[in-house]
Amino acid sequence: MSVARFVADQRTKYRVPHTFTCALLGISVSWFYKWIARAGNPDGLHTDADRRRSCLDEAVAAAFGVAKGLHGSPRLVADLRDLGWTVSEKTVADSMRRQGLVARRIRRRGGCTRQDKSAPKFPDLLKRNFAAEAPNQKWVGDMTEIPTASGKLYLATVIDLYSRRLLGAATSRHPDAELACAAIRMAVAARGGPQVIWRDEVCERVIFHTDRGSTYTAKEFRTVCTTLGIRQSMGRVGSCFDNAAAEAFFSSLEWEVLSRNTFDDTIQARAVVIDWCYTFYNHQRRHSAADGLSPINYEIRESKHEPQAA
Repeated sequence: MSVARFVADQRTKYRVPHTFTCALLGISVSWFYKWIARAGNPDGLHTDADRRRSCLDEAVAAAFGVAKGLHGSPRLVADLRDLGWTVSEKTVADSMRRQGLVARRIRRRGGCTRQDKSAPKFPDLLKRNFAAEAPNQKWVGDMTEIPTASGKLYLATVIDLYSRRLLGAATSRHPDAELACAAIRMAVAARGGPQVIWRDEVCERVIFHTDRGSTYTAKEFRTVCTTLGIRQSMGRVGSCFDNAAAEAFFSSLEWEVLSRNTFDDTIQARAVVIDWCYTFYNHQRRHSAADGLSPINYEIRESKHEPQAA
């Protein structure tokens, strides 16, 4: 076996980089690549494994681009399998590493919860059980701030735990009860109106779980929930785990959007964030809680499995 063939086989069989093997043997990397070029293959790839790896790298890079650089190897595996590839997560992770494709960038921000100690409180109806067997059983929501060069923009959300679908995403320059009301009204409208979510006067009304922030204990917001037939639920003070599902959404928003963009003003921020919310998050982003599907695709699939009325 030639020295060059030995170097090539180390990467093919054991994933040892060419540069490492060449350095170990004391040969020039440029000489090795010249040998590949002279091997008689127009594409410069010496083995079938090399050619498949090259094709896989192209497919991974393309899928990474379609996902806007937001999917890591676990989600890219599902994307590629949908396209007909038979790959493992480790293989995709290796390809991403070779190409320098990195999805996750973390930068933490503080919350904007302010408690009104004099306002009435509501019991915790979820008890950290963030699973739902059907739509419109359990909703969660929260608020976060989005910094821009011209001031802060605030986002209020409503998420259905059944599919993790974002039903309401309202924005404002002020984190007040009016913003919370706008988000919950959007969620009700997205589900078809109060007559859809208010299925029973007592035990079947949708639960909306939040923290104990003053926006959710305000009289204006409580009145809207009562009118729409929504039961309020609240976690304990200072416990982010009691509303972990809502916090998880903001974590995704942080590293997929906010850490990658700098906004000149609130108009630009709103356009980018809302597009991500309703286009990518609801329609493309895969969720482990939704069986690895996007929220919309999960609801479409499950609706086909529901028994038809006689």
